[in-house]
Amino acid sequence: MNKKASNRSSQPTASAWRYYVVLGIVVLIYTGLMARSAYIQIIEPDMLQKQGDMRSMRVAANTVQRGSIVDRNGDELAISVPVETVWADPKIIMKNNALAMTEHWQALADVLGKDINKLTTRVVRNPNKRFVYLERKISPAMANYIRELKIPGVHLRKESKRFYPTGEISAHIVGFTDVDDKGMEGVERVYDQLLTGKGGNKRYRKDAKGRRIEILSEQKAQVAQDVTLTIDQRIQAIAYKELKGAVQAFKATSGSVVVADIHTGEILAMTNSPSYNPNNRRNTAIHRFRNRAITDIYEPGSTMKPLTALTALEFGSAKANTIVDTNPGWMRLGGRRVNDPINRGKLSIEDILVTSSNMGTTKLALSVPKTFLIDKFFDAGFAETTGTDLIGESSGMMHDRQRWSKFELATLSWGYGLAITPMQLARFYATLSNGGIKRELSIIKRAKPEEGERVFSKKNAQAITAMLETVVDDHVEKAKVDGYRVGGKTGTTFKAVAGGYGNDYIGLFAGVAPISDPKVVVVVVINDPGGDLYHGGEVAAPVFSRVMKGALRTLNIAPDAKGVQAKNNQIKTNVKKVNAKKAKVVGAEHV
Repeated sequence: MNKKASNRSSQPTASAWRYYVVLGIVVLIYTGLMARSAYIQIIEPDMLQKQGDMRSMRVAANTVQRGSIVDRNGDELAISVPVETVWADPKIIMKNNALAMTEHWQALADVLGKDINKLTTRVVRNPNKRFVYLERKISPAMANYIRELKIPGVHLRKESKRFYPTGEISAHIVGFTDVDDKGMEGVERVYDQLLTGKGGNKRYRKDAKGRRIEILSEQKAQVAQDVTLTIDQRIQAIAYKELKGAVQAFKATSGSVVVADIHTGEILAMTNSPSYNPNNRRNTAIHRFRNRAITDIYEPGSTMKPLTALTALEFGSAKANTIVDTNPGWMRLGGRRVNDPINRGKLSIEDILVTSSNMGTTKLALSVPKTFLIDKFFDAGFAETTGTDLIGESSGMMHDRQRWSKFELATLSWGYGLAITPMQLARFYATLSNGGIKRELSIIKRAKPEEGERVFSKKNAQAITAMLETVVDDHVEKAKVDGYRVGGKTGTTFKAVAGGYGNDYIGLFAGVAPISDPKVVVVVVINDPGGDLYHGGEVAAPVFSRVMKGALRTLNIAPDAKGVQAKNNQIKTNVKKVNAKKAKVVGAEHV
């Protein structure tokens, strides 16, 4: 009996079993929590932290408006204007069954100029997406109309749009941006980083009620900078108007004009025709975007003859008063013929330039060593860019080979066998007329002009420049400018084609003014004129005259023609006399 009672007392009771079960469960739960806590904190903390940040952390972006492009006088050539962009949240649209608002969607499609089916398809195609563009950069009036439609899931956000006040006049210089305000052509592309700046942002935490409770970090915005060009928009407008008129009048394929300051190398105008409207580039042929003044190369023809004459003076094989015998008006060089239209006999260097004698130029070229002649062409800046830093600028074609035949040297002396851009031609004439100092041309306004490099002696450069005045006075009537002494040279060349030359022409004129103190160089190129007139003196010289006249008057450069100068001096003398009399009268009154 006692033994049975002892066995019963040694067995666990029901309450004891429950205790152990509960204890085991508690231990398991605790162990699980510890394991989960260790997993979260040690093995995978980033995921939960990210989830927490998504709920509480926000970033407020501070966008920077693109800088403006202005001319040398502060006139705006490219500005950013406020616009708005229409975007949709497909998930909200589907959740609110907003597509059932057919009349509202039709009104939206009409104001955007889009087909309603294509518009709604963009939403239906990605029903779970949270952002879809419907239209970029619309006007404020359109934005207000869309805002009044109150379509759930259709929103507006502020952006800026590039606007070009001068349109096609300065299009090739300024360029344009894409829909995301990234520079694509011209100054917009070259100085994109400077114009864009860098937006700032502020990272902060918010509570459940949306209130800011902690600022985590703040990055300040880098303000975009404005870009000031050397261009004078007044001269640019004159150049474009005259060039466009000439291209149309002479039925030419294209044309270019470059205007530059002789002493600083600053480009005052650079224009091409045909041009394009940067504010509306739809259906615009790609070739219209090309800045022909820096990309297209041409054989310069007789505009190179002053360089050949200058080379002979530099070497010493000729002097300013040297007489060259061109009898009998032709010669053979290696089986090839060089000739003038007529036998011009004995010619001075000035006469060679006035009559544009191939014979005279050839004899001057052959009077100097081959290497000296070639080096002077390189010294003039051919086969190198002019320093504008614009995208697509060509360095031209100038061969640096060991072997040159006498005939090749002859053709080089009168502007064949090399190809240069209108910009390079402008730099050479600026170098010639400023006394032989070569400078890089600039499109961006600098605080201080570049000093430059002397490549020709001042005496010889001035002698050739003075001769160019006689060329205009005696031979190129259409290049004259009333009231001013002008110097320059025409050029008419055949266009090169595969295997030789075709029947198309290029008319050129390069000149400077005023000759008494040269300040402005103008180069005009008329490519492939289609009428009966095609010589440089007929198609390019009149454009030069009108552009130079406009530039000189815009820059307020005093006339220097003999008659006008004498008249101006007389006026100044009379003004001084009148002022002196007034001073005497005032003095007498005081007495």
